[in-house]
Amino acid sequence: MKWEEWKPFYERIVQVMGYSVEEDRKAAELLRDILIENDNYIIKEELASIIMKRVYVFGAGPNLEEALERYEFSDGTKIAADGATTALLERGIIPDIVVTDLDGRIRDLIRASGRSVMVVHAHGDNMDKLPLVTNFPVVLGTCQTEPLDIVYNFGGFTDGDRAAFLAEELGAREIILVGFDFSDMVGKWSKPWLRDHTTAWEEKRKKLEFAKELLQWLKSHGKAKLTFL
Repeated sequence: MKWEEWKPFYERIVQVMGYSVEEDRKAAELLRDILIENDNYIIKEELASIIMKRVYVFGAGPNLEEALERYEFSDGTKIAADGATTALLERGIIPDIVVTDLDGRIRDLIRASGRSVMVVHAHGDNMDKLPLVTNFPVVLGTCQTEPLDIVYNFGGFTDGDRAAFLAEELGAREIILVGFDFSDMVGKWSKPWLRDHTTAWEEKRKKLEFAKELLQWLKSHGKAKLTFL
């Protein structure tokens, strides 16, 4: 998704969610500065080299647990969306890539980063967490405003749908979404303080509605085949 295609979505998201475009831009610039100073960033062409034709994107929905118990995922690139990283690690599965805005369990993100490429997203509400990227050996930066030279915007809003847009951008031919649930239930891995699956709160419901809409757009406009497991 090009910036020109993403911009109308972003403008609507900002209006509905009450975000600050200025703060989002500051976050993108901050992430860029940290990555350059720490010299632990990669560019998208380097990340594309590990994307196989088939990509599994793991969301943190309540149906993730059952999917991990029933299926094997050895025939494609594994991308975990933030909190889903914890569920994968609990089962001895190391994702190839983790897409995160640093809202998951930090110790699990740091643990995964030893073997996973971390795709870290900057937005106005997580500037205080962005220095955590210095703990990650390899990082690709993303943002939700205009892209910068080493901080990209491939489209997408939540960690899960951004991971799918990332896979599309980097050349996947089949994207299989695992653990995605657009009902009123939120998986226990979505937030560090959750101990069980819970009913979605208002902000979360709005985010899930945007995620569903964006994935429908990707299914219609993307080159990759997009399916739900």
